[in-house]
Amino acid sequence: MIKLYPENALVQLEFDKIKNLLQEYCNTEYAKLKAVNLRVHTKKEFIDTDLMQTNEFKNILLQQQYFPNDFILNLSKEIKLLSIAEAILNEEELMNIKRLAKNVGNIFRWFDAEKKNAYSFLHKIIAPFYYEKNIELLIEDVLDEYGTVKDNASENLFKIRTDLYKKRNELRRVFEKVVRKLSKAGYSTDIEESFSSGRRVVAVFAEHKRQVKGILHGESDTRKTAFIEPEETIELNNEVFSLEGEERKEVLRILKKLTAHLSVYASLLKKYLEIVGEFDFIKAKAKLAMRMQASMPNVVDKVCIDIKNAFHPLLYLYNVHSGKSTIPLTLKLDDKNRILVISGPNAGGKTVTMKTIGLLQLMLQSGLLVPVHPTSQMGIFKQIFIHIGDTQSIEFELSTYSSHLLHMKHFIENANGKTLFFIDELGSGSDPVLGGAFAEVIMEELARKHALGIVTTHYLNLKIMAHHTQGILNGAMAFDENNLLPLYQLTTGKPGSSYTFAIAQRIGLPQHIIGKAKKLVDDNHFKLDKLLNNTEKNLQQLDKEKKQLQHALQENEKLKIEMQQVIHKEKHKQQVELLKHQNKTTEERIAYLKEMERNLKQIVLDWKKNENKDEVLKHLHRLLFKKKEQIVVNKLAKKVDANFKEIQTNITVGSLVKMKKNFQVGTLIEIRGKRGIVQIGQIPMSIELKDLIPVVKIEEHRKTTK
Repeated sequence: MIKLYPENALVQLEFDKIKNLLQEYCNTEYAKLKAVNLRVHTKKEFIDTDLMQTNEFKNILLQQQYFPNDFILNLSKEIKLLSIAEAILNEEELMNIKRLAKNVGNIFRWFDAEKKNAYSFLHKIIAPFYYEKNIELLIEDVLDEYGTVKDNASENLFKIRTDLYKKRNELRRVFEKVVRKLSKAGYSTDIEESFSSGRRVVAVFAEHKRQVKGILHGESDTRKTAFIEPEETIELNNEVFSLEGEERKEVLRILKKLTAHLSVYASLLKKYLEIVGEFDFIKAKAKLAMRMQASMPNVVDKVCIDIKNAFHPLLYLYNVHSGKSTIPLTLKLDDKNRILVISGPNAGGKTVTMKTIGLLQLMLQSGLLVPVHPTSQMGIFKQIFIHIGDTQSIEFELSTYSSHLLHMKHFIENANGKTLFFIDELGSGSDPVLGGAFAEVIMEELARKHALGIVTTHYLNLKIMAHHTQGILNGAMAFDENNLLPLYQLTTGKPGSSYTFAIAQRIGLPQHIIGKAKKLVDDNHFKLDKLLNNTEKNLQQLDKEKKQLQHALQENEKLKIEMQQVIHKEKHKQQVELLKHQNKTTEERIAYLKEMERNLKQIVLDWKKNENKDEVLKHLHRLLFKKKEQIVVNKLAKKVDANFKEIQTNITVGSLVKMKKNFQVGTLIEIRGKRGIVQIGQIPMSIELKDLIPVVKIEEHRKTTK
């Protein structure tokens, strides 16, 4: 268990309020008790297991999966009775035992092979146990679905209930006959019949009670009605009453026997009750985490704090309810920077910052998810010491400063490398010079003991000490000097100003009074405070410009992506066009070859038939060797020739060239040996130089020749 100082540390950090919120989500007594006695662990394995189980159940809820944990009754007393010899559980208690076993059975079935892997930490809860179907079967053999002992639960019970059924029917017939007779005689009231001590009686007018033979069981409050058991039904009532007694005895005997059979499962049922309670507790933690927008950070087995976008959970819930926003907190403390000294104006959020870190650490080590960014990293502490607020003790006649020093004495004597401490207004309550000196020594000693913590102060010497002492870091709460409003933002690396003169000036204090006060202050002190004011203004301006720059970079990146998409589409479009041209050229080539094949076949026929072989040869020569006729056939070539003119010049880089094979025109951008790189639109192509012809646009050629 973690060591806390003082005893009310949990209350000061408002951990009790977190436990109360958690308890509201618990349905079982087991879970509520765990919430009240929530333990703060110091062993990583316990913390990891609790956090992972909560995180897994949170995922189940987010995915809106049904988890079969519906049993909420507390059966501790009933299960304890099972272990006692000669004990008897009644029908309702046994039905609740059956519901418990059935619910646990549903949980075991829910964890199929896939869910065992997906929710391995939750499965650990039931892994050491087994589901015993016989518990349900034993109860089902005796009780029906309504919790009544079945007629066939024993042979004797079946016989008793059969006889009882017959006797009740006989009693009913005889009684109805008597009622009709009395009604006809005018003796019976409108009620006619009733029951007294389980026996059927007839209601007659009091003045006629002596005319009706039987046993008088009583009269109404008004003395106008008498209840008489007719003489004809006395014996039957006796028999029914006797059989009902036998039935009760037999039912008790059966229930006792069933209780004895179930007693062997008492310890297992106790575990079942713990299982449903444990899942209820984890579900409560998951629901609380969802309400707080909490996540699971990376937990390491060392002392460190590296939280990002953290919130005080109670403040966050209050602000959500009030429709306000909550300023996130980002802070890193480790071996290099172990102590943070926060300065700045009052009501700026210094104490809230300390409480946020302290409360989040307690929540984490008790297995609760915390409202931080999932990339945050949090360590494990074995001691948490806090000193927040005025601790003046009337009982021991201690002044504020005396009490303050007593607390600091405990801190110094007990702090170590596993301690997390929080000190609000270190050194306050005494002379600024002397108190500041003691505060400096105390902080130096805590740093020497490698304790990790946060100190708030207005003392200038502590700000200076933090600046030049290794392991101690300055921090400040941002403040809007123009509007005199705290910004509740923690910045590290620099001290903060108290804005004493700025606040005095803004609220309208006379200028001559402010001037006198300034003269009383050491000149260097005043200059430093003014420098801190200006530094904070500059940092706020830089932060604003940084955000604007980040926004501009994001917009630039967005435009870059859009431009790349446009270029990609354009390239794709040109590739499609090129393929279309190539396909068109291929189609024309195929048509040309088919035509050539047809002509050659015709020439072969002419050769066989025609005696004038020279004429056939001339025809063949014209078909094979007339290039101008080939160009005319090629439509693409005609289009190129209409726009470009071949020229007799050497091919160089930058020349406009035409490809001999497919008549495409492009610019030669590079020569690599015997090949050239031709740019056609956006697509560069590698072609042998011998397959290129230099060309010029006809319109440009005409202009140059004029």
